[in-house]
Amino acid sequence: MNPNRLLDLFCELVRIESPSRREAAMAGRCADELRSLGFEVRFDGSASQTGSDTGNLIAHLPGTAGGAIVLSAHMDTVQPCAGIEPVVEGGVVRSAGDTILSADDKAGVAAILEGVRSALEDGASRPDITVLLTTCEELHLLGAGALAEDELPAGAPCYVLDADGAPGTVIVGAPCHWTLEARFSGRAAHAGVEPEKGASAIAMAAAAVAAMPLGRIDEATTANIGTISGGCATNVVPDACALAGECRSLFAERAEAQKAAMTAALEDAAARFGGAVEVEWTKSYDAVLYDEDDELVRGLSSAIRAAGLEPRFHRSGGGADANVLCARGVRAVTLGIGMTAFHSVDEHIAVADLEGSARLVEALITEGARG
Repeated sequence: MNPNRLLDLFCELVRIESPSRREAAMAGRCADELRSLGFEVRFDGSASQTGSDTGNLIAHLPGTAGGAIVLSAHMDTVQPCAGIEPVVEGGVVRSAGDTILSADDKAGVAAILEGVRSALEDGASRPDITVLLTTCEELHLLGAGALAEDELPAGAPCYVLDADGAPGTVIVGAPCHWTLEARFSGRAAHAGVEPEKGASAIAMAAAAVAAMPLGRIDEATTANIGTISGGCATNVVPDACALAGECRSLFAERAEAQKAAMTAALEDAAARFGGAVEVEWTKSYDAVLYDEDDELVRGLSSAIRAAGLEPRFHRSGGGADANVLCARGVRAVTLGIGMTAFHSVDEHIAVADLEGSARLVEALITEGARG
């Protein structure tokens, strides 16, 4: 692993503006890098489903030994990402201005590209290597969700470099995710002349939220109401109000119980105020849950130690592309890359963590060749 080359590549990538649905420039740069390493690179047809200006990048390099692995990260970032200028101070990379750094997930992309290049330079035996760089991950994993089921090699482990936690961190649990949309209907009336004839849809929503179990429900389950909107004027009893929220859990049955409790609170509040409510739940993705003695996790632990890192096992409260891929039968697991305060202008990453992630990619390739 070449530390200077890695840092230069990371700084180059973060300067490329690539918000969700505008990843084409980033995709082009990554494609050039992979082609220079001998990969066959192509883009799938997912853009028609995601609305992005490019498809998911899928690159393949035949191995010199048995086995196959998939290395994955995402190319899109959240806003504000225009004009990012990275600054390296005291062994830490930050943004110089009022922007994110985009270590989420360009640190993952850079680690894959440098780790693969270093492994090829070493000339050691390698498995078949597939690199998957997705679009629109920040939009409820749309890019991975639009990936055709036959795009990845059957049975190959898929390592998704896209989590907080130091390199060596293995996300052995990530929750399923459900989104909620509810629309209350009441009766409009003049708020000063005859409020008794009205039925406030906002009051219904307020009562429903007050009655819901929200926040951390248990060690594996969370729920939240994130937005409420309704009404048209201060002198009108509102006849419409909408709210949106979510539910997450590592266990499907607990998610179902939480959804039922939230739905009951919505319906009870509507009935209490003489109105009605439409409730719609949509599943975003399924949960991922591994035992620490799972074959995939054991192999990861070996590679992590070979990279000079310490295995750490964590359960996350958020999802990643691995959630979508696992639901399709791919043996996918998310790895920590050291990004900190991501999705904020305070985002940063230690240079040592960039290097640790690249070393881990090298070790995963070596481990993959051993089968």
